[in-house]
Amino acid sequence: MPLLALVALHLLGAILLPTVAVRNTRAAFLVAAVLPAVGFGWIVMRLPAVLGGQPIDETLAWAPRLGLEFSFRLDPLAVVMGLLVTGIGALVLVYSAYYFGRGSGDARRSAPLLLAFAGAMLGLVLVDDLIALYVFWELTTICSFLLVGQAGISRESRRAALQALLLTTLGGLAMLLGFVVLGETAGTYRISELLAAPPSGPPVVVAGVLTLVGAFTKSAQIPFHNWLPAAMVAPTPISAYLHAASMVKAGVFLIARLGPIFVGVAAWTVPSVVLGLLTMIVCGWRALREYDLKKLLAYGTVSQLGFLVVLQGAETYVTIVAGLTMLLAHGLFKATLFLVVGIIDHQTGTRDVRELSGLGKRMPVLATIAGLAAASMAGVPPMLGFVGKEAAFEAFTEGGPLDQVVGVGLLVGSVFTVAYSLRLMWGAFATKPGIDATEASSPTWWLTIPALVPALFGLVLGPASPLVDSLVGPYAARFDVDDPTYYLALWHGFNLPLLYSLIALVGGILVHRSTTRLIEARESYPENPDFLNAQRGYERIMALLERTAVAVTGRTQAGSLPTYVGIILLTVLAIPGVALLAGAEIPTDAPLWHHPLQVPLAIAVLVAVVGVVRAQRRLTAVLMVGFIGYGIGGLFIVDGGPDLALAQFLVETLTLVAFVFVLRRLPIRFSQSDTASRVLRGQKMLVAVAGGVFVAAAAMIFSSARQAPPVASQEFIARAEDGAGATNIVNAILVDFRAFDTVGEIAVLSVAATGVASLIIASRFERRREAIRRKPASDDITDPADAVPEPKVTPYEQEVRE
Repeated sequence: MPLLALVALHLLGAILLPTVAVRNTRAAFLVAAVLPAVGFGWIVMRLPAVLGGQPIDETLAWAPRLGLEFSFRLDPLAVVMGLLVTGIGALVLVYSAYYFGRGSGDARRSAPLLLAFAGAMLGLVLVDDLIALYVFWELTTICSFLLVGQAGISRESRRAALQALLLTTLGGLAMLLGFVVLGETAGTYRISELLAAPPSGPPVVVAGVLTLVGAFTKSAQIPFHNWLPAAMVAPTPISAYLHAASMVKAGVFLIARLGPIFVGVAAWTVPSVVLGLLTMIVCGWRALREYDLKKLLAYGTVSQLGFLVVLQGAETYVTIVAGLTMLLAHGLFKATLFLVVGIIDHQTGTRDVRELSGLGKRMPVLATIAGLAAASMAGVPPMLGFVGKEAAFEAFTEGGPLDQVVGVGLLVGSVFTVAYSLRLMWGAFATKPGIDATEASSPTWWLTIPALVPALFGLVLGPASPLVDSLVGPYAARFDVDDPTYYLALWHGFNLPLLYSLIALVGGILVHRSTTRLIEARESYPENPDFLNAQRGYERIMALLERTAVAVTGRTQAGSLPTYVGIILLTVLAIPGVALLAGAEIPTDAPLWHHPLQVPLAIAVLVAVVGVVRAQRRLTAVLMVGFIGYGIGGLFIVDGGPDLALAQFLVETLTLVAFVFVLRRLPIRFSQSDTASRVLRGQKMLVAVAGGVFVAAAAMIFSSARQAPPVASQEFIARAEDGAGATNIVNAILVDFRAFDTVGEIAVLSVAATGVASLIIASRFERRREAIRRKPASDDITDPADAVPEPKVTPYEQEVRE
């Protein structure tokens, strides 16, 4: 079980790592880097077999009777993403060991969280089940929330973490619904089985749209893109790993993974291409307006993610080859650039291009590393980014008119990519007139090497494009092979894609030289209207939700117990009640009673119910309610459940005693019988009767729906005496078979009781403090008998006060 062990070891290591981080944070990061490095090496060793058509499948049965199992699969697509997740993860963890201050709170917190994130991301890549994929998907969301929010001290970090959490979780819920529709339509949730026999029909279209919502939110596509630039408040190593190399690519990975299922589905392809293209162009332009290097990279990342979504969504052989190549290239050059920006920030204390000057002379090695990565991002030969971009142009310049339009759109986006790559290099390393040279010490090699390694890979893999072709080709072969002769190479001759690449480079240089004038021209125009401002739209939606929540809570949480019970009952009647009326069939062959004693007991219960309704005194009503409970206990005895009856009698007795204590502090009678109270009582009776009828009908319908004894009940009966030494099945279930459930329920009750006790003690404390505050000054007290005695403070109250 190496795949399962690989994921489990990451998560287990994250649990144990705090014990190391408490003593030495640098050692914690270095220890954490071992696991992704081992994973990287293990995947590399399996490359020949997997790329040769022998994927590794693993299944661990969890609950076979219920069809629950853990399934993992290492195929060519998982290999590409797995190499990125583990390789970049190991480098970022080594980098983090020397980036964070030794013993700092951020370091102690980030080391285990980064390792947990690596494990969750690896699970997402390797898993072969839709539901398990969703679980790992949300685990990455939770890790991202904690890593972006950090200690939650600054308002900016809290807002950014919450925004990322809300948007990606909302998309994840839509995606889960899509998974359910897809799985139920196909009759399986195994991804490999879905890919082998894709379902069809309208439900598949619905599933595709819902799944895309999840992918778009995770990969920050318009209009969900603003959470990613906001998340740049996180420390730079976290941005490099989560927001450049791995998490944001989860959406792109999902589109690539499920793409073969939706081949030919326009609702899958059209939104991917249109929104991806729009994201690439708009956010590419947006990156040119940024002065913060991290924000510039963030918008550049969103733009590149749009590029990747276009390629994966187009679903042809060449676009998938181009998409996977760019996926690999983007992970390499963007991780390098984030780490370089982190070094600049670490050594100079600023990332503002208006304050940096002359760093290229002071840090020539760092400038060279950044230059390699920026060249790959801009598509300069012989970098890997150039190879991927050439393939993308090839895919859209050889097709019909629509393909040509998309190709021109990619060209415009690539022009912006070249322009913001130059702006990054100019802003970080150029000597700017009028700005003093920035003072900075040379970074340690432990910070420089993790940035250097992916940059070198980007340089080496360009000339080694046949190797990349053999890596990405097997998965792309699943799609329509529109050009079987195409292969990745640095040189395909003088053709249209090469011309597009030259136009992108020259156009990008011209745009960069005109950036200042373009920004000034843009700022002379009024701001975009609100409906085009994604951040403002998000804030307005959140404000509307808050106002709605306050309005609903103000009307429903009125401090009235009858109101609360009434709302619960009305909700039950409105949703499951309507569903019951619409779809259920009431059995006509059910006998009125099974035993003659049930008749007098039922009559006695009904008489007591009438007594409760007509009671004028509270004590009388409580006694009648208790009588109803005893009557229900009698029905349990008749039906052969003496243990349940005993529990019912004990509960009723205890409740009755508790009521008596409470009633001592309440008026003897209910409110006066005026017209308004009678009308209100009638409404309460109507709701109560409707609720009772619903519960009775539901119990009868659900009981009659069972055609055979449940398998679980038969197992309980068969194993109770031998397995638990009990002849009472209920006791065996509570104490043995569901022991953990019972312990959990007891824990919940204990927590609730502790909370109630704390509230009572706190309210007493508040009353005493209020009494002290109102106590007259000692000079005004003429009679010592009028003085309010100093309240005694118990040790617990003192602890609460502290």
